[in-house]
Amino acid sequence: MNFCVVGAGAWGTAFAVHLARLGRPVTLVPRRAEQARALAAARENTDYLPGIALPSALGLTADLTAAARDAEVVLLACPSQALRETTLNLRGALREGKFPRLIVSLAKGLELGTHLRPSQVVASVLPGVAVGALTGPTNAAGVARGLPAAMVLGTAGFDPLVDEVQTAISGPTLRVYTSDDLAGIEFGGCLKNIYAIAAGCATGLGLWDNASAALLTRALAEMVRVGVALGARTETFYGLSGFGDLVATCHGEWSRNREFGQRLGEGKSAAELIAHRKTVVEGYRTTESFHGLCTERKLEAPILREMYAILFEGKAPGLALSALMARGLKRE
Repeated sequence: MNFCVVGAGAWGTAFAVHLARLGRPVTLVPRRAEQARALAAARENTDYLPGIALPSALGLTADLTAAARDAEVVLLACPSQALRETTLNLRGALREGKFPRLIVSLAKGLELGTHLRPSQVVASVLPGVAVGALTGPTNAAGVARGLPAAMVLGTAGFDPLVDEVQTAISGPTLRVYTSDDLAGIEFGGCLKNIYAIAAGCATGLGLWDNASAALLTRALAEMVRVGVALGARTETFYGLSGFGDLVATCHGEWSRNREFGQRLGEGKSAAELIAHRKTVVEGYRTTESFHGLCTERKLEAPILREMYAILFEGKAPGLALSALMARGLKRE
């Protein structure tokens, strides 16, 4: 099974390395030609995944048309707000060739304005092509190094193709499960980034373990409530793409969202932090998009609402905490 990974950030590079290690034919497609040349020369992604050697079998090119021409599965490894542009580029590259059997999004965020999930963005640009999402509690460096991990591959329905892809991307160090609750696994992947920023805020404020445990528990309850109201299944949020990813992203030292939140709690402003970042904090724009969606659907999401106030209205994290603690008492 031939693979094409579009996007050579940390996660795209890591997954391409994983596939090459399994012996799968795979080509990594950076966005820029100069990046492709640099990766080919160094056989290392020094900007996004330093210290990880790129296997000699891993193909590298900025020519998306050539890379996608024979690919049976295309994985889109780009930030959620760049997903539409990336998919449009893929559509142009495929205009004169055959379409892949499956396009899989690795993004974790809702599109601004439309509030569409990643798979919905891809489907809107490439209607009629099978679309899925791959998500779960995985750090790029850990996967690239071959440390044990598990993920979930979601599609809108089960068919033999899903089983084939599951088998092809699973191996001794990565166990992949499948799900037909595509909405659920994507909502989990989106929401956990928001709550990871909140968890970082708690750390930055010096609130210790009691507050962090309470926040994580109530964030999971909010994730379930919002996700089910939007059409997902409850049990999905207790799996890898929900609770698993929530725990990893809220507590992992590698988590960009948690680190971003910690600096907010220590007194930095969101605008200042975003302006000086090289890597993307998916939870930032996802908070904006999800807040709009919850407002539109009249869904109660108090933690999300307070995070929106911190990120986009300048509310102090300490005041947001006070607002959450002062809410009316209720049954769990």
